[in-house]
Amino acid sequence: MKEIKFSLVYRDMWQSSGKYVPRIDQLEKVAPEIIKMGCFARVETNGGASEQVNLLYGENPNLSVRKFTSFFNEAGIQTHMLDRGLNGLRMNPVPDDVRRLMYKVKKAQGVDITRIFCGLNDVRNIAPSIKYAKAAGMIAQAAMCITYSEVHTAEYYIDMAEQLIAEGADEICLKDMAGIGRPELLGRIVKAIKTAHPDIPIQYHGHSGPGFSVASMLEVAKAGADYLDVAMEPLAWGMVHPDVITIHAMLKEAGFKVPEINMNAYMEVRRLTQSFIDDFLGYFIDERNSQMTSLLVNCGLPGGMMGSLMADIKPVLDCINSNLKKTNKPELTQDQLLVMLFEEVAYIWPKLGNPPLVTPFSQYVKNIALMNVMSLTKGQSRWTMIDKNSWDMILGKAGRLPGKLDPEIIALAEKNKYEFFEGNPQSNYPDELDRFIKEMKENNWDRGKDDEELFEFAMHEKQYREYKSGAAKERFNKELEAAIKTKYANGIEQIPDLLSLKYPNAEPIVSPYTGRVIWELAFEEKSMEPVHGKFIKNQGTICNIETNYGVETINSFCDGNIIAVEKRQGQLARKGETLAYIERTNSKN
Repeated sequence: MKEIKFSLVYRDMWQSSGKYVPRIDQLEKVAPEIIKMGCFARVETNGGASEQVNLLYGENPNLSVRKFTSFFNEAGIQTHMLDRGLNGLRMNPVPDDVRRLMYKVKKAQGVDITRIFCGLNDVRNIAPSIKYAKAAGMIAQAAMCITYSEVHTAEYYIDMAEQLIAEGADEICLKDMAGIGRPELLGRIVKAIKTAHPDIPIQYHGHSGPGFSVASMLEVAKAGADYLDVAMEPLAWGMVHPDVITIHAMLKEAGFKVPEINMNAYMEVRRLTQSFIDDFLGYFIDERNSQMTSLLVNCGLPGGMMGSLMADIKPVLDCINSNLKKTNKPELTQDQLLVMLFEEVAYIWPKLGNPPLVTPFSQYVKNIALMNVMSLTKGQSRWTMIDKNSWDMILGKAGRLPGKLDPEIIALAEKNKYEFFEGNPQSNYPDELDRFIKEMKENNWDRGKDDEELFEFAMHEKQYREYKSGAAKERFNKELEAAIKTKYANGIEQIPDLLSLKYPNAEPIVSPYTGRVIWELAFEEKSMEPVHGKFIKNQGTICNIETNYGVETINSFCDGNIIAVEKRQGQLARKGETLAYIERTNSKN
């Protein structure tokens, strides 16, 4: 009886549903309950865009990763992250020294496994990461991006797996990000790899979008797969992944050995996840992402990008309809535009060399398709608007395309006097860490434990600057308030108290004085407000108020975490105004 192990892709569940991921205080609540379920050998804790969105709402991703992974480390459950190879944790290529540092930092933060993929399936972009990850003590799981075309045959993937194993990959992942891999094809790929390399663990990751995923999981299990990625309601199915209960029941009936599920704990994780949605995350989740659609079978767009796609659709639709209205032509509905977009993706994809539709290349193909649709509705020709990143993909600067470019695209490149690149993509992105080290020293910024702050700055430069300045938190609060108002704009329901929605479990810290707020006195660098999640002991100093007659200290009335700041450093607070919000806790961070 073959054993199948489950991995909960808790990070991807959120990012395939919407824009943001849970805060550190929310992850602290759910991690123990995930462990109590007793059925997960692995949990995906970070990677992909999760750390970038932490910065976008003003949270330190390093604290979040360390805290979340620590629960599973102590319980003996392996943690894994998603790693974009040449692109690291962002959408564009990363300097080699920053890329090397990532694995040292992630290992120190408690991440056991890195799932390395290249959006073009170019082994040259994966091989260095395998070496760097293993040198840092991590398990290097090399991923193959699954898609469906005349180019992407079983033989194509079997040969790619051989190359990855030759480069030192410890494990192989079939990353079926759009869920369009046909079950029988996936089974053949797994069987061939397992026959040649019986000791290499194989993990299957399949989104539910077009509906193949459950059948695919049964096929790869029968072919010899060792691990299956699963999700949980209320963030399962739709554009996400199958729920663990369904997959467990299916495999058990088929004769596989699978771990039992503690249903009481399952229901608690389900409840907590829903509470995070109700807290603030739900305002950034498009309801369409909870639905499966067979329209994805032909276009192959991945579940992980459907959130951004739906956000992009509306302004493009408004622009198209504005032009149609001027020419007295019937306007399009959102569904009509969506069908046009899917058909356009299917049309242009082979012309662009069949790049697997995964981050970031799914975004590039989608962007070109959207611009083409807009041009066509104006009576113009295709390819009039192609952005620089998309051209870099076409020209080979990000890696080798799996298929052949259409002569029409080659002619367009020559017309624009663009040169095709045949070398190693990493050579285009020289080392840069020294620049970041120099600036951190000049700003008196702490490089962080195990250089994790240095890494974060170098990986997400723009977002890190905005996090440090407080601009990210300020912008997010405005974005959240706008999202709440939009939800209640139909007038059917009354807009509730925004503060209670933003901080449902928090209590206000009210100023008993009028004066200037002093959160800290940092003489060697800029003083700033406490970061989200900062722990304060009962009767510990929260801040000071500079009044007309002296400085008064504001102490905490409980052990708790600061989860929102209403007054900036140096801002005037009047007696009775809220300074911040604190959430009670019985444990220290």
